Amino acid sequence: MIQTRQKSQIVIVDDHPIFCLGMSELISREPDLTVVACPNTAEKARHIIEQDMPDLMIVDISLAESNGIDLVAELRCKCPVLPILVLSMYDDSMYAERALMAGARGYVMKQRAIAQVVEAVRQVLSGHIYASDKIKEKLINRIISRKPSAMGFSMEILTNREIEVFRLMGEGLDSKEIAARLNLSMKTVGTHRENIKEKLHLKHYTELVKAAVHWVYEMKK
Repeated sequence: MIQTRQKSQIVIVDDHPIFCLGMSELISREPDLTVVACPNTAEKARHIIEQDMPDLMIVDISLAESNGIDLVAELRCKCPVLPILVLSMYDDSMYAERALMAGARGYVMKQRAIAQVVEAVRQVLSGHIYASDKIKEKLINRIISRKPSAMGFSMEILTNREIEVFRLMGEGLDSKEIAARLNLSMKTVGTHRENIKEKLHLKHYTELVKAAVHWVYEMKK
């Protein structure tokens, strides 16, 4: 006899163990929700889904061995019925737009109160799309205007991984630190850096760094 699940089963994909532990405990206190696994890599997330499909997956946008948005797109193709909620450090419409276009059903900030995260979880489980009012407004404005960034170029031409490299550059990390953070080789980081410079039509490395710092500053406004 098949038993009905008493609680919605949630998987959190995040490579920050302390955050994942805290989020799991807080969500599992809810009477209708429980976190059943916290894989820290995309590969482990894939394995869990192959074993037992959860009711919802929460994916961090920045993963050490892959990009969260790329993982969302992959899971969307493999498991179209699996609802996915994306977590991010950034209240930025571009990330939200990419996440939703990849197949996520919601986008929420890590810094939000647990009550808002739980609300996002329940909204997505109910079949709705969740995003903060600020994100919705910025996203609508982006779609309507389609204006380039304040630096005079559009970030839409960069891949998800290139955006991660660009963001970390803007936060002051050097190539060695970026390689360690994203679990990439120095050569791969260098390739991404050159591709970004070429796509954004920047002549020198110093211009690239300045543009990255400016972009990160604009995102945090």
